[in-house]
Amino acid sequence: MDIGIVSLIIILITVLASYKGFKDDHFFNAYAFNTSRILGRKDYKGLVTSGFLHAGWGHLLFNMFSLYSFSSLEFEIGPVYFLLLYFASLIGGNLLSLYMNRLNSQYTAVGASGAVCGMIFASIAYDPGIGLGLIMLPDVSIPGWLFGLAYVLITIYGIGAKNGNIGHEAHLGGAITGELLLIGLYPSTIFDNTLPILLTLVPALVFLFLVRRRPAYVVTGSFVHRNFGETKDDRYNHNKRQRQAELDSILEKIHTSGFDSLTPKEKDRLDKLSR
Repeated sequence: MDIGIVSLIIILITVLASYKGFKDDHFFNAYAFNTSRILGRKDYKGLVTSGFLHAGWGHLLFNMFSLYSFSSLEFEIGPVYFLLLYFASLIGGNLLSLYMNRLNSQYTAVGASGAVCGMIFASIAYDPGIGLGLIMLPDVSIPGWLFGLAYVLITIYGIGAKNGNIGHEAHLGGAITGELLLIGLYPSTIFDNTLPILLTLVPALVFLFLVRRRPAYVVTGSFVHRNFGETKDDRYNHNKRQRQAELDSILEKIHTSGFDSLTPKEKDRLDKLSR
């Protein structure tokens, strides 16, 4: 399958940045998504830069393969709209993740999953009949709209249950952003593909409304952001980086405001992280 120039550049930059993150913990921690850094220090770059980092090779390869699989959308809508969709989905996914984890200062995440999901759902809105091939069964495919509906329902369940410690929020936020933006760019799709679009969008939007009305549905306890394709070593390294990022944040606060500025909880965490 041919690949557009924008898709190729995104993949190359993501692979290079992720590889540097694998080798350099300081680089990884500086550009990862962290609720404390974003909300507490107004350091918003993580909303974008985290999309170019990954927890491990499995995580990276799965996301980049998924992006490549749907990169044909670039030929349909052009490189400018494709780039707009990609970054809007990335930021939209991270903003939803930020909102749902706003009470969890330890939440850290990386990955292009939100952006990739946005491209997948934009492709479905543009052409609901697009077939998604199964890796193990290349001759078998499922309709894109059916995949989208199943994906939304599984993601909604996963957000409430924190199923498998997967960061479903960014996936859902990216998917909604990508699909809505595609409809905004091509309004005729809502008339041409009304039923498939409603089947994928309505459950997600209803869920977001319920979360807004009853935020207790979302459990904000501490957990590690994992993704499909992560190995045991990937999770170990990600846990290590998450602890280091939390320690760096506390030490920076001490450097800026002094030890006495720490809350009792932060002092306790500093003691545990320093052991």
